[in-house]
Amino acid sequence: MKASEQITQPAIIQLVSRLEREGLVERQPDPEDGRAVLVRVTPAGEQIVRTRSEDRVRRFSQLIEALTPEERRAIGVALPALARMAALMDTER
Repeated sequence: MKASEQITQPAIIQLVSRLEREGLVERQPDPEDGRAVLVRVTPAGEQIVRTRSEDRVRRFSQLIEALTPEERRAIGVALPALARMAALMDTER
């Protein structure tokens, strides 16, 4: 189990199997390790990732537009601290 994600190997296998059935990923043998497989996102999977990302950006933009100018400025002031927090999280991995 990967501690940071707290997900078990059987859960990952089940998830990959479901994504494979839906045509979103495909498994390929690992040429360097006969016991392992590589999982690759299919074009259909890439399209879903792209669409969901675009939807999140669009929704986030709508939310930002609903804020007052003062609220937007407050977010701008907080961004350096939030970026620092994200960097610190990356160094913990």
